[in-house]
Amino acid sequence: MTDYTWVIVGIVLGLIVILVLLTRMIYTIQPYQQGIVTLLGSYKRMINPGFNIVSPLATVLKIDLRTQVLEVPRQEVITKDNSPTNVDAIIYIKVVDAPKAIFQVQDYHVATVALAQTTLRSIIGDMELDEILYNRERINTRLRDILDEATDKWGVRVDAVEIKEVDPVGPVKTAMEEQTAAERQRRAAVLRADGEKRSAILVAEGQKRSRILQAEGVRQSQILEAEGARVATILEAQGESQRLRILSLGAGVLDAKALTVLSLDTVSKVGDGQATKILFPFEFSRLMEGASEYMGTSRQVPDRALSTLDDLEKRIGTMDNILGPIPKQEELLTEIKSIEDEIKAESDESTSLVTSYGKGAKPSSIPELPGADVIAPPPASSSSSAVHGPTPATPEPPSTGVRRRPQPSS
Repeated sequence: MTDYTWVIVGIVLGLIVILVLLTRMIYTIQPYQQGIVTLLGSYKRMINPGFNIVSPLATVLKIDLRTQVLEVPRQEVITKDNSPTNVDAIIYIKVVDAPKAIFQVQDYHVATVALAQTTLRSIIGDMELDEILYNRERINTRLRDILDEATDKWGVRVDAVEIKEVDPVGPVKTAMEEQTAAERQRRAAVLRADGEKRSAILVAEGQKRSRILQAEGVRQSQILEAEGARVATILEAQGESQRLRILSLGAGVLDAKALTVLSLDTVSKVGDGQATKILFPFEFSRLMEGASEYMGTSRQVPDRALSTLDDLEKRIGTMDNILGPIPKQEELLTEIKSIEDEIKAESDESTSLVTSYGKGAKPSSIPELPGADVIAPPPASSSSSAVHGPTPATPEPPSTGVRRRPQPSS
């Protein structure tokens, strides 16, 4: 019985040793890892991801091949312009040569971070604060190149370096805030001054255009008033001429007796007034002598032959030529409508002139007005020409583009 007991114990111990040896011999490597096999202090080989069997006396070191993120601690750096600044960064590294990462450096994580701290301090110390704030990309690129070159012998590749934060110390930050506020106030003052300048220019331009429009309006009104006064004077003279022709036509059939009666009637009307003094433009005794002769108390007044209507028309012209054309009601309505259209056209022209001034366009020239002879020509009469002589030819007014009023037909 005793002999079998020792056999069983030996078998159990053998199985335990075998299990321990198998545990030491079997290694599982993950897909993102790589194993390094060392045996009795010497490098043997590298094992790939998966199931691997090695010597029981060998040691296997696993290296992570994924990109690793290392944070550079925050540190205070003195810039080139003596501005204390707190700077930190982030480094992205990846192991590309596992044996070197194990045998060439004790701990590539610590070594990389320490190298990044010293390099970052050196780079920041050679730059001014404003340059650091505005050129982060250049700092990142320079720091990455320096670290990648230094870690290449460790089997580590630096993929990227990013400056995490640049934080000036309290007094420096306060000075920067005051500088920023002063710069913004300067820009605001410049913008305000520019706005006031433009406003003054626009106001002056508006006043200038307003005065030009007022002057143009005064000029037009003076031209129209002068033209109206000229036409009115011509029309009054024409009416006075027609009145004298009518009087001459009526007085042509009067004899001395009729003239005496009219003179006495005029004297009686003058006496009805409230004036205390009456001046007669002729000798009153001659008037009374003519009246006595007319009444037969003195010498007989010889009869005067009455002029016939044909004799008067031969001397002073026909009735139509003397009275002139008399417009009909339809012609008057047409004339009024024409005047209204002209007023509306002038209003539209003034509106377009103001609009052109608002757009900066040069105002169009004011058209010349037609002459008074075109607006109100004197009546043409062959008999009148025969009595008063030939009428001088009126020069044709220049074409101004203004629509003429229609003349009433005789």
